[in-house]
Amino acid sequence: PIDVCVRRRGAAMGPPLPAKEASLFKSIVKHYELKSYKKGLRAADQVLKKFPEHGETMAMKGLLLNCMDKKQEAYELARQGVKLDIKSQVCWHVYGLLYRSDRDYMQAIKCYRGALRYDPDNVKILRDLSMLQVQLRLLPDFLDTRQKLLALKPTNRMHWFTFAAAHHLLKHYGQAIGVVEAYEKSIEGSDEPTREPYEYSEMLMYKNQLYEEGGRTQQALDHLDRVKDKVVDGVSWKQKRAQLLLQLHRFDEARDVYLELLKRNPEQFGWHAGLQAAELRTSMPTERWLTAKVTPATEATLRDLYEDLQKRFPRSQACKRLPPPLSPGPP
Repeated sequence: PIDVCVRRRGAAMGPPLPAKEASLFKSIVKHYELKSYKKGLRAADQVLKKFPEHGETMAMKGLLLNCMDKKQEAYELARQGVKLDIKSQVCWHVYGLLYRSDRDYMQAIKCYRGALRYDPDNVKILRDLSMLQVQLRLLPDFLDTRQKLLALKPTNRMHWFTFAAAHHLLKHYGQAIGVVEAYEKSIEGSDEPTREPYEYSEMLMYKNQLYEEGGRTQQALDHLDRVKDKVVDGVSWKQKRAQLLLQLHRFDEARDVYLELLKRNPEQFGWHAGLQAAELRTSMPTERWLTAKVTPATEATLRDLYEDLQKRFPRSQACKRLPPPLSPGPP
C-alpha cells in the first residue's frame, strides 16, 4: 500500500483548515489507505464545497480518482493542487504517486524531490524516493538518500542495512563492511543477538558475503570460522565454508565438507558440482557438463568419484545420473 503523508502544520502556503474540515481531510487519507475510494471522494467533495481552492484536498481527490481509473481527471486535479499549494509536500507527493502508478519513474522522482524541498526530513517520502532510485539504478543518489534516512532514524536496523546494501551495489565493499561493523558496535551489550538470533545470524552471513565479493577470501573464511556458533543456519554456514575452501585451492578440505553436505542431501546438484570441482582440483564448479570440454583424465576421475558415491548413497538418484555421458557418442 502507498502511504500518503499528512501535511505538517505550516508546511504549505495555504491556511490550515478548520477543525471539522481538517478531520475530514484526515478521513480522506484513511479511506484511501483502506481502498474505500467512494467514501474518500464524498469526504473530499465536502471539504472542497467549503474550500474549493484547498490544494491538498484537490490532490487527494485526484489520487482517489486515479485508483478508480479516471487518470486524466486525476492528473488535472493533482496539477491544480500543486499550483494552488506549491509548498505542500502532500501535493507534490501525490503528484509523484500518480506518475509512479503509470511507471513514469523519472517524473515521479522529480515530484518527490519537489516534496522534499518543503519537508526535507520526511521519512516516508525519502523511502519512496529511494525505492525509485534503486529501481532505475541511480545508485549514487540511492546511497545519498539511504544515508539521510539512516541519519534521521539511526535506531532502525533496516536503515543500517539498506545503507550497507547501497554501498554493496556500488561495489564499495570496504564501506559496506564498515557500516555493518558500526551497527554491530551499536548493539553491543544489548539482547538483540539472543532475542533475534536468526536476524543476527543473517547479518553475520551478509558481512561474510561482503568479504568474499570484495576479494578478501581468506578474511571471509577466518570470519566464518569465528562466527560459527552464532550462525543459526548451519547448512548455509557449511556450504559457504566449502565454497571458500574451494576458492582458496584447499581442495581436500573442501571435498570433505561437500561429502558431509551430501550425507544430509545427496540429491543437491550444487553440492555435487562443488565436490566435482574439489576432486578435479579446480576452483570453478561445472554444473553443465554436456557443453563442457572434457579430457579423458577428467572423465576417468569423475567416473571413479561416482562409483564411490553410488556405494555411499545407493538410493540417491543424483548419484546414479551423474556424471552424464561425457564422451561424444558414435555418429
